[in-house]
Amino acid sequence: MSRDRTHRYQTCVEWTGNLGRGTADYRAYSRDHRIVAPGRPELAGSSDPAFRGDATRYNPEDLLIGSLSSCHMLWYLHLCSAAGIVVLAYRDEAEGTMVEDEGGGGRFTAAVLRPEVTLAAEADVARALALHEEAHRLCFIANSVNFPVGIEPRVELAA
Repeated sequence: MSRDRTHRYQTCVEWTGNLGRGTADYRAYSRDHRIVAPGRPELAGSSDPAFRGDATRYNPEDLLIGSLSSCHMLWYLHLCSAAGIVVLAYRDEAEGTMVEDEGGGGRFTAAVLRPEVTLAAEADVARALALHEEAHRLCFIANSVNFPVGIEPRVELAA
């Protein structure tokens, strides 16, 4: 018996930035929008402030890097749990680099995840570090992007 391994995801993105004149000119509209997925809280979105966006809202670039970081973390926690390694805290200060091209478009050229993990005092640090590589290999999002994603993990034992 074969199991269908295809997963589908739905979101609704709705522009909320019509300031009365629509897109009559570049400065006539806000980049504000909302992102909604069924049964989940709304995310307030905009563009990066460099592109006339609202710095208090998430932009697509933030969400991309956040997706990479979140996917890695979830795989890592799963792998640690399966290996009997107790994670007590996890924090990642992830960063991505995007370069604009001459035509006004651009692309991400790299991302770096910097997870800082606190493990239970008796944990195997070498194994915990190795599981970051396995999490990276399994991450759906990292496997879907066309730029390198580096991992610079730090692991410490709880006192």
